[in-house]
Amino acid sequence: MNNVAKDMLTKIRQCEIRFHGRGGQGAMTAAKIVAQAAYLQGYQGVTATPSFGAERRGAPVSASVRISREPVKIVSRVDEPDVVIVLDHTLLRRPEVIGGLKSSGWLVVNSWQHPRELDINNGFNIATADATRVAQELGLVVAGLTVVNTAILGAFVRATELLERKTVETVMKRLFSDRATENIAAFTKTYEITEVLTVN
Repeated sequence: MNNVAKDMLTKIRQCEIRFHGRGGQGAMTAAKIVAQAAYLQGYQGVTATPSFGAERRGAPVSASVRISREPVKIVSRVDEPDVVIVLDHTLLRRPEVIGGLKSSGWLVVNSWQHPRELDINNGFNIATADATRVAQELGLVVAGLTVVNTAILGAFVRATELLERKTVETVMKRLFSDRATENIAAFTKTYEITEVLTVN
């Protein structure tokens, strides 16, 4: 476990995560996978909720996840996340995407660029991986839209180490019974190619 991940687990009893993507990319499904994996790992409090209602294809959407060692009673949108996961790098142009992200928090972005090339100097730890390319290579495309949710989770797990790979894969096997192999492969490949830049 890296020092940043250890710090996060030591300092906070609850981790708040916010996903930003576009309708059809699977942001809400990714949030559910994280929540279910956290529950399997023994977190007592777990919530996963959409922030802007039902997804519309291509429109910006977000989802919030809270995982905690104790029961969680809050199910509202996460406003001050410890982690922000961005499924479409073009959304970084919108100030609300990284708005509220805590200092020394994690910004995980679906991008072919190295974290330094994003030119974001806000005191965040940054991880990037080309989840789109990985998903396309594995045929994770629905009606012309690349579904990057399982791929970007590889970058999230690699960077934060909040969840175990095997646990996430177990959830994917249950959720994607017909396409589990491709989704787990996308998760694994992205985990392997993730570039990380820490502030500590």
